[in-house]
Amino acid sequence: MKPAAEPDLFGLIHDVARVTRVEADRRARRMGMTRAQWAILRRLAETPGRSQKELADLLEVEPITVARLVDRLEATGMLERRPDGHDRRIWRLHLLPAAIEVMKDIHDEIHALAEFIGQGLSDEQRRVMVDGLLRIKANVLSVENNQNAAQ
Repeated sequence: MKPAAEPDLFGLIHDVARVTRVEADRRARRMGMTRAQWAILRRLAETPGRSQKELADLLEVEPITVARLVDRLEATGMLERRPDGHDRRIWRLHLLPAAIEVMKDIHDEIHALAEFIGQGLSDEQRRVMVDGLLRIKANVLSVENNQNAAQ
C-alpha cells in the first residue's frame, strides 16, 4: 500500500488564503463594500493621515487602484483627503464619522470570519498554527530583506 502523500504546505497556504478572501469578499459585499475598502478603512483607523502612496505600498497594489477606492469612499462620506502640510502634491487621508460607525461592523465581521474559519480547532491548535505561520512569515521576510540588502 502506497503511503499518503504529505500535503503541499505552499499549496495549502495559498488555498486557505484564497477561500478566506472569497468569504471576506462575500461578507464585505453584504455590507455594500469591498474587502479592499475594508483594508483601507482599517489601515486609516490604525494610522490616520496616511497618503494614497503609503496605502498602495501597504496593500501591495498600484497607487491608481487606491485612488479609485478612495474616490468611492470619499463619495460615500467615509473619508476625506486633506493637503499635506509640507508637500502640496500629497493628500493625507482621514476617516470621517460615517467610517468610524462602520468600523465596528467591519470589526464584528472580521471577528465572525475568524471564528468561522477556526471552527473545530482547540486553543492549542490555534496557538500552534499562529506560531507556525509567524515563523513562515519571518522566514520569507528574512529572505526578502537579505535580497534587498544585497542589491
